[in-house]
Amino acid sequence: MSSPPRSPLRVGVLISGGGTTLANFLSERTNDRLPIEIPIVLADRDCSGVGRALQAGLACEVIPRRSFSDTAAFSGAVFERLRKAKCDLVTFAGFLARLDIPEDFAHRVMNIHPALIPSFCGKGMYGHHVHEAVIARGCKVSGCTVHFADSEYDHGPILVQKCVPVLDDDTASSLAARVFEAECEAYPEAIRLFAAGRIRVEGRRTVTGTESR
Repeated sequence: MSSPPRSPLRVGVLISGGGTTLANFLSERTNDRLPIEIPIVLADRDCSGVGRALQAGLACEVIPRRSFSDTAAFSGAVFERLRKAKCDLVTFAGFLARLDIPEDFAHRVMNIHPALIPSFCGKGMYGHHVHEAVIARGCKVSGCTVHFADSEYDHGPILVQKCVPVLDDDTASSLAARVFEAECEAYPEAIRLFAAGRIRVEGRRTVTGTESR
């Protein structure tokens, strides 16, 4: 197991939309269920989540993806800002732009996907596209997956998964709401495991155990 990072854990949050996952982090922190501080929130576009972050008193910056010629240049700018903020962990919280993960952030970047990886994942599978595909396939369960992010879509080692039922009368919106409830439990759980130094990566698998000493 890795040694526990500093406490509280310094978590950078990357957003592209409304910031609902960020709001869940803040709620969990307020209720003493998530031992983190958030030194920086970064967005790849102007979005309502920026206002949510600023209203919460967080430092928030927009680094527009369209301002960079390619993924490498954009990734370099994003991770340089995260280094400057001394982030122990980076979380994709509805972040839609692809990033190349540098070596010094390997197994220090998490993402959450609104399905049970390896099903319904990969390029183009995000948001309601995922839930529409789940319903169209006739799945009886869906859920969410927290995983370490690497430089491929939805590819890194899985940390936490939660299941939810798919009901006969579900729409993409109703299923999304049920999956998001599971996300609100799964993402903080994964962050707590990381903060406690309880995650060991073995190839593409993760193993969790008792807190490191």
